[in-house]
Amino acid sequence: MVFFKIMIPVSIIIKILQETNAMPLISQVFEPLMHPLGLPSEMSLVWVTAMLSNIYGGILALSSIYANNPLTMAQMTTLTTLILFAHTLLIEIPICKKAGTKIFPIFIIRVVGGYVFALILNLIYSSFGAYQNQISIPLLTTNDISLGKWALLEIRKYIIIAIIVLSLIITLDVLERIKVINIINKLLYPIIKLLGISEKVLPLTLIGMTLGLAYGGGLIITESKQKDISPKDIFLSLALLSLFHSIIEDSLLMIGLGASWTGIFLFRFVVSILAMFMIVKIVNKLPIKYFMSTSSSKSL
Repeated sequence: MVFFKIMIPVSIIIKILQETNAMPLISQVFEPLMHPLGLPSEMSLVWVTAMLSNIYGGILALSSIYANNPLTMAQMTTLTTLILFAHTLLIEIPICKKAGTKIFPIFIIRVVGGYVFALILNLIYSSFGAYQNQISIPLLTTNDISLGKWALLEIRKYIIIAIIVLSLIITLDVLERIKVINIINKLLYPIIKLLGISEKVLPLTLIGMTLGLAYGGGLIITESKQKDISPKDIFLSLALLSLFHSIIEDSLLMIGLGASWTGIFLFRFVVSILAMFMIVKIVNKLPIKYFMSTSSSKSL
């Protein structure tokens, strides 16, 4: 039910924007942001939709405008990494806030950090002329059609996306049962430990990286009520999760759309770790009050 509560309004709003010719106006507003990323200005709608709803809302928005705005593999990778950094903000940022973090630094890490990463990624791909082949995905190629046919195709999209979601959930469950998740966590452990994150939250951080920020953040909130975890450790853990989480499910989803694993996983992981070293230095130099709410920290 939650799935359809998100998908249906997204479909209707985008259709209204298309029918009222409001799309070009929105595109003009965001064009200065999209141009440096090598993306059509229309793709700003996909990014904004993903931030306000979730990744699947963003994919639905993409499916509605893709026919007139096809992307190369490099562009798709840039767009999807932008979404991976900043999505479901109305749910995930409040989770971080409940753990005691202030909204502004987490927002900056996710939105500004994601934009800077997409900027770097576009620069790398364009400089080397990499992944310039145009991709064609049946789910994302709907031309202008009648209202009735549009409604039927939207229902078809809902079903396809629901099947994809279910498949990813099953895949994740299988990987967890055969201990692949544990292996990934063990491989990540020494790297994440270098960041100086406390042993008290390190296992929870690793869980969040593989299973998602909402899950990992919820565990951190619960654990912080039972153990003496410093506000700094909570912030650093959630900062890392803000940059790099749900690395299996979300990565597979974006690769399925035609994005390259180099940007979705490899570059994103490397840049996230480098960014965390910078964040750790900043947090160590400034008072924790700039990153954590004092009242929230005390109540944890």
